[in-house]
Amino acid sequence: MLRNAWLIPLIPAVSAVLILIFGKRLPGKGAEIGIAALTASFAMAVASMVQWVGEHEPREAVERHFTWFDLGGVDIGAGIHVDGLTVMMLVVVTFISLLVHVYSTGYMNGDRRYTYFFAALSLFTASMLLLVVSDNTLQLLIGWELVGVCSFMLIGHWWEEQANSDAAIKAFLTTRTGDVGLMLGVITLFFAAGKNFNIENLNRMAINGDISHGLLLAGAALLFLGVMGKSAQFPLHVWLPDAMAGPTPVSALIHAATMVVAGVYLIARVYGVFWTGFSIGDGGINLIAIIGGATVLIAAALAFVQDDIKKVLAYSTVSQLGYMVMALGVGAWTAGVFHLFTHAFFKALLFLGAGSLIHAVHSNNMSEMGGMKKYMPTTFWTFMVGSMALAGIPPLAGFWSKDEIINGASHGYELFMVVGLLGAFMTAAYMTRACYLVFFGKYRGHGHPHESPPAMARPLQILGVLSVVVGLLGTALAGHTWRFAHWVRFEVPGAKEIVEEHTFNLTVATMSVGAGLIGIGIAAGYYLRNTFPRGMAERSGVVRTGYKVLVNKYYLDNLFIDGIIRTIQYPIAKAAYWINQKVIDGAVNSVGVGARKGAQVMYDVADQKVIDGAVNGAGLTAEEGGIVLRRTQTGRVQTYAAFLFGASALIAVGLVLFT
Repeated sequence: MLRNAWLIPLIPAVSAVLILIFGKRLPGKGAEIGIAALTASFAMAVASMVQWVGEHEPREAVERHFTWFDLGGVDIGAGIHVDGLTVMMLVVVTFISLLVHVYSTGYMNGDRRYTYFFAALSLFTASMLLLVVSDNTLQLLIGWELVGVCSFMLIGHWWEEQANSDAAIKAFLTTRTGDVGLMLGVITLFFAAGKNFNIENLNRMAINGDISHGLLLAGAALLFLGVMGKSAQFPLHVWLPDAMAGPTPVSALIHAATMVVAGVYLIARVYGVFWTGFSIGDGGINLIAIIGGATVLIAAALAFVQDDIKKVLAYSTVSQLGYMVMALGVGAWTAGVFHLFTHAFFKALLFLGAGSLIHAVHSNNMSEMGGMKKYMPTTFWTFMVGSMALAGIPPLAGFWSKDEIINGASHGYELFMVVGLLGAFMTAAYMTRACYLVFFGKYRGHGHPHESPPAMARPLQILGVLSVVVGLLGTALAGHTWRFAHWVRFEVPGAKEIVEEHTFNLTVATMSVGAGLIGIGIAAGYYLRNTFPRGMAERSGVVRTGYKVLVNKYYLDNLFIDGIIRTIQYPIAKAAYWINQKVIDGAVNSVGVGARKGAQVMYDVADQKVIDGAVNGAGLTAEEGGIVLRRTQTGRVQTYAAFLFGASALIAVGLVLFT
C-alpha cells in the first residue's frame, strides 16, 4: 500500500473534476462523489499507516519517483516520500476532510453554489495531500500554491458580500508575500544541494555539513518567510481571522488539517535545513523559536476581545500554531508534530461546533447567543470537550501534546517554557470566557434555536471522542508499537540523529495544568460569580489603552495599509499613472495623429487627384466624345448617305491595299 500512496491525492483530484462535470445531474448535487472519494482516500491512508507501524523496526522511507524530463542534467519530475510523518498527515487530512464533507451536506444545504463548493473542497484536500507526499521541493511548491488558490476560492465562496471578497484577497496577497520567500528559498537550496530538488538528499547534506552554513541560513530564512505567511505567524497572521468570512466547514478544514499546518509541516519535513541553518542544536535563541513564542502570546491576547466566535477560534489557531513553531525552534520535533496531530481533532471539533451554533442562531456574535446549553446539548458537551482539550486539561488530547512542548523547552530554552506556561493560562481563560458567553446565562438572540441535524451532529460526536483518546498515543498506554514517537520520527538515512526525546516530567506537567486551571478559575470568577471588579477599562488608563490596542489588533492592519500599502502602492500607482498618461498615451496619441495626417495626405493626393481625377477624366472624355458624335446626328438622309459612302470607300481602299 505504501508504494501506491500516490493514489491518495489523485482520487479527490479526480473527484473534483467529476463533481464539476456531473454534479448538478446527481441527486446529491455532487456531494456523494466527494464523500465517496474521501472515504476511499481515508481507507488507503489508514492501510498505509497500519503497514508502516507494523513494519517500522525501524525502516527507511518508501520512495517512488517519475522523471518527467531532464533539463540540462536537472531531474524534473514527481514522486512520493512515505514515512511516519507522511502517513500521519495522510490520515489526519483525509479523516478531517471526510467529516467536513459530511458536515457540509447539512450546513451548505440550499447554497446556490453547492456543487461548486464540493468541487473546490475536494481539490483543496487533494492539493494538501499532494504537498504531503512530495519527495522534492518543486512538487511541494506546486501543492503549496494550489492550496493557496483553493483557499482563495473557498474563503470568497460568498463573494456577493464585499467583506468576503476582501477577506479572500487579503488572505491570498498576505500568503503570497511569504510565498516569495519560499520560492527564493527553494531556488537557493536547489543550487546549494548541487542542482537537486530531492528533500531527503537536502536533509542529509545539511546535517552532514555538505552545504555551507551561510547558504543554509539564507535558504532556511527564506523558507521560514513562507512558513510565516501560510501558518499565520506574527506579523503575517493578519489574514487568518478575516478568513472566517468563508463558510464554517472551510474554516474547520483550513485550521485543522490543511492550509495553516502546511507551514509547520514544511519545517518538520526539511528539518535538517532549519536545524543546521539556525543552529537549533546549539541551544541558542533562534528566529523560529522567537517568532513562534511571540505568536503564542500575541494571538492569545487578541482572542480576549473578540465577539465573533469564529474569530476567537481563529486567534486560538494562530496561538496554537505558534506553539508548534516554537517547539520546532527549540528542538522538540516530536512534540511539535504531535501537537499538530492532536490539534487537528479538537480544533475541527470546535469549528464545527461553532458552525452548529451559527446555523442555529444565524449569527456569529456571542453577544447574540447565551443559554445555548439548554437548546443544543450535543453541541454543548462536544464543544466543552474541545475547549478543555485546547486548554490542556488532562487527560484530553491537548494536555499530552502541549505538555511535551513545554517539557521540551525546559531543556535549555527556559524562557520559552515560561512562554508556554503563560500561553496555557491565557488559552484556558479566553476559552472559559467564550463558553460562558455562548452556553450560560440567558439567550440574547432572536428566534428559537434548536440542535443541528444528524449530518452535522455526528461529526461532532466522533471528534469529541477522538479529542479525548488520541492524546494517549503519546503515552506508554499506547504500547511500544503504536506510541507516537516510535512510528513518527525524523530519520534521514546516512545522517546522524538530531532529534532528542524527553521523558514525561511530572513537575512540568503540574505547572502546565496549574496554569490552565488558574486561567479557568479567574475567567469563571469574573463571568460566573462576579468575583472580580468590573469596569477596569473605564477606571484605569493603562487598561483602557491596552484594551484599545487589542481591539485595533495592535494597529497592524493600519500599519500595513498606511505604512506599507499607501507608502509603497500609492507612489507606484502615481508613477504608473504618469507613465500611462505621458508615455503610453503619448505614444498612442502620436500614432493616432500620424495616422490622421497620413490619411489626410492619402485623401488629398491619392483620392482627390489620382482616383477622382481618373474617374472625372473618364467622364469628361465620354462627355466630349458624346458632343462630337452628337453633331453627326443631323436627322437628314443626305448626311447619313454621305457617311455610308465614305465608310464604304475606306473599306474598299483597305481591301485593295492589304490583299
